[in-house]
Amino acid sequence: MRAARLIKMVLLLQSRASMTAAELACELEVSERTVTRDAQALSEAGVPVYADRGRAGGYRLIGGYRTRLTGLARSEAEALFLSGVPGALREMGLEDAASAARLKVSAALLPSLSDASRTAAQRFHLDAPNWFTEPKAPELLPVVADAVWDDRQVTARYRSRDTEVERELEPYGLVLKAGVWYLCARIPDAESFRVYRIDRFTAMDTGAERFVRDEEFDLPAFWAERAEQFARSILRTEVVVRLSADGVRALPYVVDPVAARDALAAAGTPDDDGTLTLTLGVESEKVAHSQLLALGPEAEVLAPESLRARFTHDATRLARLYGT
Repeated sequence: MRAARLIKMVLLLQSRASMTAAELACELEVSERTVTRDAQALSEAGVPVYADRGRAGGYRLIGGYRTRLTGLARSEAEALFLSGVPGALREMGLEDAASAARLKVSAALLPSLSDASRTAAQRFHLDAPNWFTEPKAPELLPVVADAVWDDRQVTARYRSRDTEVERELEPYGLVLKAGVWYLCARIPDAESFRVYRIDRFTAMDTGAERFVRDEEFDLPAFWAERAEQFARSILRTEVVVRLSADGVRALPYVVDPVAARDALAAAGTPDDDGTLTLTLGVESEKVAHSQLLALGPEAEVLAPESLRARFTHDATRLARLYGT
């Protein structure tokens, strides 16, 4: 346990010019007194950890000290080669850089771990796009990826419905969702963040000016919040449905999970026969019809009457096909 902590402490100090005892204690989840003892232990072991005194002081490595990656366990080495998504890297134009990095890491590993990249690739593969879709990388994706890496402001033309708009954007991060690439960017004048589908960019010019990144921006948290907001924004219609116990269990798999979660949370207790009546948010009556059909006899639409009429029509046709 302590050995792993000491290695992490060295790697932290390698990645930053200096760190205070409080910062190290927070990263390592120990007390500042433990940080002091660990720094002394590293120094005694020959690692040149230097402590700067005073209010602005901290710990740093001197003499350009670098540790080798010989402390990796097999599971850690194999996990390292799983961290990239080959298809995504290729689409962003980073395949050669990723390949070179893997070669360098492989060269630094112990001989007993030299097969880590092969064993990981034989066992795990991530296929991001949805079924029955032909993935196509957006033409401008490499340009956008370069701007994201370099924190460079861009001038972009974006197709929105039947119009095109030109925007100055600060590209913060890329997201690959179900085979579709999105850019999370800040509009400088509005100081607000928005999400853009990259395949709707028609032109993009990368300027020489770099923007100052907001270090508190959390891409995964931002995407999770916006994804949930988007899911709720398209739920413009409500339907009332009576579900059997099996229908309740299957609901999150046939409708939007956010809509199912909200509807189940707001519903009351099941009736004596186990059925549950709830109000469900849906994108449209047409979408609700196609989704709730998957539940078959486990769902009964109570309202609106027009949607109930659709299911009555379906039931009549089915009875005609299969008999009563």
